[in-house]
Amino acid sequence: MTTTSPAAAARATVYGHPRQGPDRELKKAVEGYWKGRVDADALRATAAELRRATWQSLAEAGVGEVPTGDFSYYDHVLDTTVMVGAIPARHRDAVAADALDGYFAMARGTQDVAPLEMTKWFDTNYHYLVPELGPDTVFTADSAKQVAELKEALALGLTARPVLVGPVTYLLLAKPAPGVAADFDPITLLDRLLPVYAEVLADLRAAGAEWVQLDEPALVQDRTPAELNAAGRAYRDLGALTDRPRLLVASYFDRLGDALPVLAKAPVDGLALDFTGPAAANLDALAAAGGLPGKRLVAGVVDGRNIWVNDLAHSLSVLGTLLGLADRVDVSASCSLLHVPLDTAPERDIDPQILRWLAFARQKTAEVVTLAKGLARGTDTIAAELAANRADLASREQSPLTHDPAVRARAAAVTETDARRGQPYAERVTAQRARLGLPLLPTTTVGSFPQTPQLRTARADLRAGRTGTAEYEERIRAEIQEVISFQEKTGLDVLVHGEAERNDMVQYFAEQLTGYLATQHGWVQSYGTRYVRPPILAGDISRPEPMTVRWTTYAQSLSDRPVKGMLTGPVTMLAWSFVRDDQPLGDTARQVALALRDEVNDLEAAGTSVIQVDEPALRETLPLRAADRPAYLAWATEAFRLTTSGVRPDTQVHTHMCYAEFGDIVAAIDDLDADVISLEAARSHMQVARELAAHGYPREAGPGVYDIHSPRVPSVEEAAELLRAGLGAIPAERLWVNPDCGLKTRAWPETRASLENLVAAARRVRAELG
Repeated sequence: MTTTSPAAAARATVYGHPRQGPDRELKKAVEGYWKGRVDADALRATAAELRRATWQSLAEAGVGEVPTGDFSYYDHVLDTTVMVGAIPARHRDAVAADALDGYFAMARGTQDVAPLEMTKWFDTNYHYLVPELGPDTVFTADSAKQVAELKEALALGLTARPVLVGPVTYLLLAKPAPGVAADFDPITLLDRLLPVYAEVLADLRAAGAEWVQLDEPALVQDRTPAELNAAGRAYRDLGALTDRPRLLVASYFDRLGDALPVLAKAPVDGLALDFTGPAAANLDALAAAGGLPGKRLVAGVVDGRNIWVNDLAHSLSVLGTLLGLADRVDVSASCSLLHVPLDTAPERDIDPQILRWLAFARQKTAEVVTLAKGLARGTDTIAAELAANRADLASREQSPLTHDPAVRARAAAVTETDARRGQPYAERVTAQRARLGLPLLPTTTVGSFPQTPQLRTARADLRAGRTGTAEYEERIRAEIQEVISFQEKTGLDVLVHGEAERNDMVQYFAEQLTGYLATQHGWVQSYGTRYVRPPILAGDISRPEPMTVRWTTYAQSLSDRPVKGMLTGPVTMLAWSFVRDDQPLGDTARQVALALRDEVNDLEAAGTSVIQVDEPALRETLPLRAADRPAYLAWATEAFRLTTSGVRPDTQVHTHMCYAEFGDIVAAIDDLDADVISLEAARSHMQVARELAAHGYPREAGPGVYDIHSPRVPSVEEAAELLRAGLGAIPAERLWVNPDCGLKTRAWPETRASLENLVAAARRVRAELG
């Protein structure tokens, strides 16, 4: 490739970066602050040092323009709520008294005040705090955070670009505040919100911002003409401002479709577009729209959401095509690198050759820099990098890890009958009720119980060789005994063993299946201070031996009440892993489902009468465009049924979902053919129960009455009131009583009190029903 004038201007940038630090320093500081061990000044100092280290690392890697404003103590959408002054009325006093404590109260709640609702950020596993808006919402600008962080970066001598959630996406993510009519549409507040954005932009310009990035990922979803008109109006008005920096409007996660010409014609100074996966369609669409003459294009050609090395030659080809479509082309990852781990370098347990297939945030940054260099100076300047990249791609393609003939033959032999239970629900339910003998409104939990520091220390000691297997297993047996005893004393009807032996609901299984890789330091933020280490689904999947039967059977030996077997479903195993990108997702899901089917059948053979296969990721993996959804839901629901369809009619199959918008997939939930489903419902005030009723869902359901993502303990009457609301939509004979989700992240004192109140609430409502 020869150097051209537009390419000579190419520089590397990213939209955002992992926040936690190499040793999760932010998590430790924030949780220390909550527990009173770290004061506010120390927390702020830790955060400032993490930001400085991130920016300097990016600059040293060759990034020519670093992002600011993407750092957050908890969530960047919550930060936007603070920036525009949309504090819910119930939190205003707390925020006024202490801004930091009030901020965390909005995120986590207090014993007296409920937090904001939490849900998934588009189709990722990141959770954001949902803005609550109404016709009386008054917006006021508070640019202090954004201005301060920009000044920090500028003081280091760096070129910096503040990144903000755009006004259209902010309103499209919002919901009507409690007490506001359900049909209120927050987008109607756009004209009220734009002057606040104008004020923030003016403040950032005064602080030294040359460019500001406004993220509008909501525009990659199907949007109505009115919503597209709102986007056009927003950027017409913001673009017309005289006191503003140059504006870069960004989208990612999918193709823009009808929104692309709207943004291309807007009087803004540049667009940042995703050109990976389904968003590759943006290339042809941009050409059809006439390109971006006179404007800047930031091309997201490195996948910011998965961990496989980039095909540099392919990306350079895309970039070469884009050169003729904009005045200037810069290079970036497709989205914020928030969604991938920090660095592959500390991973000592992965074969070095396989490690070369992987790219975490720092490696992706290096890929972006390499591509920008090649675009600007010609491919000869990156010849060594291109050769190494070709070798790494070939190594992965030819590896026996990625191709197991026996696994592929078994998956190819699956028939439609294999993915259906032998009897309809109407027959199964009679057999199950006779076998289980449960009361009206049966109580249970979703699966996990608190993972105490002592448990985590025991696992760490086992890994490090400081504890022997026999000593560790004795510790697990003692924990299971305590959990079973507590549940029996509390009066729960269907028990769980508590999952004391499990590090994570996906990782635990991944470590026992062939084809998966586990990291030691690959932490990714899920929400707040909750970080997970998604395993890497690298090759064909099989189950060498039973994974859960031993501990489930032991727990059942301790009680006469049914103890649920607990598994993670195939879709969630994919969604909460970094999944292979070299074959269709449906093919991978079928392989995982067959491995889990073996586990389900072994649990039943061992006497387990209730088996729960969790699929919390079914909704979050739903494609952002409606046209892509039927194909996804077809293989996703088949994978669940393939996992569960081999059991007898009197074995009760449960599933669980949490923290997503379920209304879009009620028909798919029905198609899973599970006997019982538990769902998050406490923060959304039983919305999902109403959605199930509207669909005519015929099976049993447990909409949660205890919000486990908050440390507050719900009162008996609060849980009972939610249960009564559930009864307004679901008949008593089909309604279960349970928390929103697993209890792994909670402490024992609040767990005990909350579950005792949950059981008391169920008994109170049973009595009311006579």
